[in-house]
Amino acid sequence: MHRKSTLGITCLALVALFVGSPLEVCGQVEPASLGDSLRAEMAVLRNQLDSLRALVAAGEVAPAEEENSLDRLRAAARAAAGGDTPDPAQPPQGQQQFVGRERSLQALNPEISLNGDIYASIQSEDPDSDNFIPREFELSLISALDPYTRAKVFFAAEEEGGNLEVFPAGGAEAEGESRVTVEEGYLEWVGLVEGVGIKVGRFYQQLGQMNRWHSHALPFQSRSLPHLAFIGEEPLTQDGGVSVHWLLPTGGAGAYEATFEVGRSGNEALFGESRGLSYMGHFNSFWELSSATDLDVGVSALFGNRTQAGAEFGTRLFAVETAFHWIPPERSLYRGVTLRAGAMLSDPSAGLGLPDPEMALGIWWLAEVRLSRQWIAGGRYDWVENPEDPTETAWLTSPSLTYWQSEFVRLRVEYDVLHNPGQTTGQFTFRITFAMGPHKHENY
Repeated sequence: MHRKSTLGITCLALVALFVGSPLEVCGQVEPASLGDSLRAEMAVLRNQLDSLRALVAAGEVAPAEEENSLDRLRAAARAAAGGDTPDPAQPPQGQQQFVGRERSLQALNPEISLNGDIYASIQSEDPDSDNFIPREFELSLISALDPYTRAKVFFAAEEEGGNLEVFPAGGAEAEGESRVTVEEGYLEWVGLVEGVGIKVGRFYQQLGQMNRWHSHALPFQSRSLPHLAFIGEEPLTQDGGVSVHWLLPTGGAGAYEATFEVGRSGNEALFGESRGLSYMGHFNSFWELSSATDLDVGVSALFGNRTQAGAEFGTRLFAVETAFHWIPPERSLYRGVTLRAGAMLSDPSAGLGLPDPEMALGIWWLAEVRLSRQWIAGGRYDWVENPEDPTETAWLTSPSLTYWQSEFVRLRVEYDVLHNPGQTTGQFTFRITFAMGPHKHENY
């Protein structure tokens, strides 16, 4: 019985390899008509194949044995053909298969993104002033140069206007002035030593968390009043310096990180005309209180020299910032609460030996409540002393409502009430923020 199955399979394999003379391969005499002979032989082989299938179905021939017989027949057919016949499913031995790498070249290109921040506003004191402001268009280029180094560069085209003047006696910036600047541009090394990272170049300093946020990522249309009064409209920036970040290997509950930065800062509000070095230290703690809540607390201290009217003296700035999040994991897209608060203490006359140093204090807090997947309600309150005259104070309150059309488009309405010496000003703002490309700023 096995011989019949083997004979049928052998004829099938040999006919496939030697179509030109199938009768000769099967051991029969070739008739005069080749076409008739082929049809006759194919009919015989078809009958044998049907018989073999019937035997397999009846269990008289095992499928595994059939497969082994086919393997032996293939090997015998290749040998009869005059040597090893290459498997058509495999590329020829010794011949390299061509694979196109055209799209791999894109991996060398940096990630390119564009963020826009435009808004319309109406002020109670001057309803016709600065009604529409394309405040910022930011171009970002980010690239992983190698497994250890990243490069980040941010260009911004900005237009002044609609800013909150905390203490107008201190001078106002030019309205409607446009400029193009390099907000940040630095190299960042990661993974050199476990838990240690290094930045070199121009970067926003780690004075708390929100100083590092770019303007379009802020939860409100401006930074806090203490920031505006002590530092100015822009974030505290190192024009050229180095930052060393260390994530402490505590291994227990919570995470702790320390940052030390040194460099040349051009912030006029803090350092005047001085272009000397400044030094800043920051320590941050993070605790996960539960699966839905976490707490973040950070303290910072900045030291430098201030040059004013030909005199040079020391200046100091201290800050503390905390953030609390409640985000239930099962409803994170629909419910959540974020509370942030902070305080700043400015000492612009350190080292002068004054009996009553002129230190100024400022506090701020804000809250955001997620009402649904797209709607967020917010509010904030700020209070600050004038660093030029601590007897003067100002406060700000701002309710807001944010609508996330998608993760790339955000719309926000906000009403700011600013009270400073001599007046109270109201400002209504409608803001549109959009993002093109893969990059989003780190909010931590």
